[in-house]
Amino acid sequence: MRTVEAAAKVGRLADGGGLYLNVSKDGCKTWVFLYRSPVHRTQRKAKAVGRQREMGLGPVAVVTLAKARERAQALRRVLAEGRDPLDEVNAGAPAPEPVPTFGEMAQQVIGSLEAGWRNEKHRAQWRSTLATHAASLSGKPVDAIETADVLDVLAPIWTEKAETASRVRGRIEKILDA
Repeated sequence: MRTVEAAAKVGRLADGGGLYLNVSKDGCKTWVFLYRSPVHRTQRKAKAVGRQREMGLGPVAVVTLAKARERAQALRRVLAEGRDPLDEVNAGAPAPEPVPTFGEMAQQVIGSLEAGWRNEKHRAQWRSTLATHAASLSGKPVDAIETADVLDVLAPIWTEKAETASRVRGRIEKILDA
């Protein structure tokens, strides 16, 4: 697969063996594993085929290509043993990875976006607006941030600095989407 950062085409790009890079309309990139669930003996009919399933492996900002390939290989082993990976995850088999904080995720997202930015000023603006206005979010896990938290960040600047508030809102949204 060409470099993950260069992938801009909206849709799914195959890496092989069921591993895909999913690029959304807003540019968010995530890894997904597509497979057919195993058909159990009790379900077999003349032409029985398992249903297609999709398992998210994480955003590109957090999960590298090498890590996504490792996870896909492990999932292929589970399938080869006749088990359904999603059923095992839902049953609680593997422990979930720790959720990154907003600050950690911001650094990862900025790092992944920097390659597409042309000047240093843009990089500095992203970092400075988040450090100045969204500092209260930096220590919170991204899955614990609610609308009220984002509104608390934006309310003080919305009337006086509407353009800045709009940019901060967009940057927070980009980070939370990742």
